[in-house]
Amino acid sequence: MKLYLRPMKEEKIVSAEEARALGNEMRENGRKLVFTNGCFDLIHVGHVRYLQAARALGDALMVAINGDESVRVLKGPGRPLNRAQDRAEVIAALECVDRVVIFPEVRATGLIEKVRPAIYVKGGDYTEESLHSEERAVLKRIGTEVRILPLEAGHSTSGLLEKIKRSGGP
Repeated sequence: MKLYLRPMKEEKIVSAEEARALGNEMRENGRKLVFTNGCFDLIHVGHVRYLQAARALGDALMVAINGDESVRVLKGPGRPLNRAQDRAEVIAALECVDRVVIFPEVRATGLIEKVRPAIYVKGGDYTEESLHSEERAVLKRIGTEVRILPLEAGHSTSGLLEKIKRSGGP
């Protein structure tokens, strides 16, 4: 079975080296690997729609998930709500996701450079110009197309957390 065919969920969570191998195989076979990354701490319908739209752009979708310490750096105390392995398993359970990889750094720059995807996707809260400068430089150097997908209005993790707090939750 080729790596870009849909495997069972257990096989979807891969190491950085396995992610690199998939990127190489797909390029060698003229297939387009779509890559996105984020914390994915509290999954909501906005995430699902975003990932489905990202998957539609190519032949396979790889989602890179920030490790726990990098989520704390990015989101602050009390985050992540869920451990990296749990977040990876939830994302891997989505039919539109072909592979999931956890990375420990705050930025996915090193992983992007290893995988060399055909397309890099971010949500509408970003622009190409607002991507981290190192990330932009790597994407340009390796010839990866950048696509910004629109946000799903009214759907955000921050909004959900605020709603929970207002309702007397954690």
